Amino acid sequence: MLLARHLDLSRLLASKSHFLFGARQTGKSTLIAQQLADVAAVIDLLDAETFLRASTDPRWLERVVRRSGKQIVVVDEIQRLPSLLNSVQKMITSHGIRFLLTGSSVRKLRRGGANFLGGRARTVHLLPLTSGEIPHFDLERYLHCGGLPSVYLSQQPQNELADYVVTYMREEVQAEGWIRNLPPFTRFLQTMALANGELLNFTNMANDCHVAVKNVRNYVQILADTMLGAVLQPWRAARRRKAIATAKFYFFDTGVARVLAGIEKIERRSNLYGKSFEHFIWMELRAYLSYRSKNLTELTFWRSRQGHEVDFLIGEELAIEVKASTSVSPRYLKGLRLLAEEGIFKKFYLVSQDRSEQQHEIFQLVHWQSFLTALWNDQLLG
Repeated sequence: MLLARHLDLSRLLASKSHFLFGARQTGKSTLIAQQLADVAAVIDLLDAETFLRASTDPRWLERVVRRSGKQIVVVDEIQRLPSLLNSVQKMITSHGIRFLLTGSSVRKLRRGGANFLGGRARTVHLLPLTSGEIPHFDLERYLHCGGLPSVYLSQQPQNELADYVVTYMREEVQAEGWIRNLPPFTRFLQTMALANGELLNFTNMANDCHVAVKNVRNYVQILADTMLGAVLQPWRAARRRKAIATAKFYFFDTGVARVLAGIEKIERRSNLYGKSFEHFIWMELRAYLSYRSKNLTELTFWRSRQGHEVDFLIGEELAIEVKASTSVSPRYLKGLRLLAEEGIFKKFYLVSQDRSEQQHEIFQLVHWQSFLTALWNDQLLG
């Protein structure tokens, strides 16, 4: 099934080169084939012959690009040969070539001191499918299976997810030598998945995994570098109620998080269901900010030292509280009310599964589908 993605590569490349990062199987190669096949020269560094030629001949890339006659060039899996970025920079500055440089890990690029092109290329992340990219979207299936195209569309999503985790461990972690001792890292993955979306506590995780705190910090960085998740930073500009400084971590996909946690089924009325629904909204917000090139608009959360919390903040524009309930009331607005007293945020939303949408003072109580439709139609942010 061909799926129309929100990310428009032609629009991105119309004015500037880009790094396109994304975890394995998010659909980078498929998206490139769909949108750029007729206009771009594609160089795949996973191809053994291509890799050999590119790695042994410093001028190879320039000759290939020149012969292609294309003004747009895709270099797939750039982390396999970071040295090519010097040639890329030369062709951007001297010949006006626009590059799309894809990868599933920035760890090798950073450790190798790669040339990140000094502002000549922006970064965008391709993420799992959003609800609007899936025909006849099924929320319950998404919370359970996640949004990886090969998983969501599969007749055996559980098997696909299990295979994904095995492949990640073998090809992203073990083969690259990031971890010398896999059992502690495997324990860490389950511990981290069970705490998905919660405040990071490195000491507790270290105790659970029987490793040093510094190792846990390194493990978290590996997850971020290999695109398996992202840290959500706290908003700390509150004046009336002092905020905590501890970050959260979300895995990039609801299905992957569930499998790593060892959870077979998400029960509708469980606390886990509420966490998974919140995770889903985080995925949508993150995708929107990436695909709309709003990288300077920060996604954060707020939690006071007294325990009052608002799940997601976008810049200083939107404050969003998420509830999985099918029947909400103004009593769910406490965190939003306290945050509103700061006098900073412009719009306040309680996003839930309640279809009886309503407004209380400055607070909008909306169904998640209405909220996401307005978001993707660019009606919520300036």
